[in-house]
Amino acid sequence: MKEIKIGLLGLGNIGTGTYKTLEMNRDQIEGSVGAPVNIVRILEKDIDRDRGIEVPREKFVAKAEDIFEDPEIDIVIELLGGVEPAATLIESALRSGKHVVTANKAAVAANYHRLRKAAEEGGVQLRFEASVGGGIPVLTALTGCLQANRFSRVLGIVNGTTNYILDKMTTEGLSYDEVLKDAQAKGFAEADPTADVEGIDAANKLSILMALMFDHYVHPKDIPTKGITEVTAADIEDARSKNQLIKLIAYAERMEDGSIKYEVRPMRIIDTHPLSGVHREYNAVFVEGNAVGNLMFYGPGAGPLPTGSAVMGDVMEIAKTLV
Repeated sequence: MKEIKIGLLGLGNIGTGTYKTLEMNRDQIEGSVGAPVNIVRILEKDIDRDRGIEVPREKFVAKAEDIFEDPEIDIVIELLGGVEPAATLIESALRSGKHVVTANKAAVAANYHRLRKAAEEGGVQLRFEASVGGGIPVLTALTGCLQANRFSRVLGIVNGTTNYILDKMTTEGLSYDEVLKDAQAKGFAEADPTADVEGIDAANKLSILMALMFDHYVHPKDIPTKGITEVTAADIEDARSKNQLIKLIAYAERMEDGSIKYEVRPMRIIDTHPLSGVHREYNAVFVEGNAVGNLMFYGPGAGPLPTGSAVMGDVMEIAKTLV
């Protein structure tokens, strides 16, 4: 029986969540795939950190080439984060004939066509479900069972940090600075929260959504983007008085002339809209299709295990084609 062998780039929080997902659900995963599935090589500098998992030291390698040049490795999982060197490593893996699964929205969004071309030319799959919405299976749905639709609009709450901050400002009447400190203390916000609070992370995810929904790629830097740092308690109270809430929304719409309008910014939504019920660090993506109508995908948009769940789901879909 063929064994599916995986090389993992990065054993940080998401890498650890992915490793845990495989270990705790191994019987179910291997039963569904129909073959043993194992992470056999891990590129990671810090091999001594306590991650709450047992990883044999012989699995760790110092160079990506040790994974790419191993003919027995079928799939590479990239979880390093950031645009570079991640994008170059993804491309190298694809051109080495390895299928690639990644959760890296920044690398995929900034290099969408380059990486898709590398996968096509390498005759392999590039899958990135976990790059938008963490554990929410929105990309698989859009490109799978919903692909017969002509999509007209997407509204996404796709950043948990900003949603947590705005939700706490709304429900507890706190200032932006107060909630940011709370979010950092609880691990919902990074020490440097710029990518989240300035909307950069949401723009990366909107770029990917537009490419898949509208076949219209826009580099994240070219998406008009405004973050939440200027949202005040007075803004939130004014919205409340009009039965509205303020959310950071990644928005794109196909206009009547076929052009695509898009932006990321704090928007007011009526308190009866499905997105108004998305609280704390949760994410949701609301889409409109001409056949299916309105749909909303909701759930944990980040975190080691939810994201690891999506990563392993992509791995399983590839593995099933290799058995």
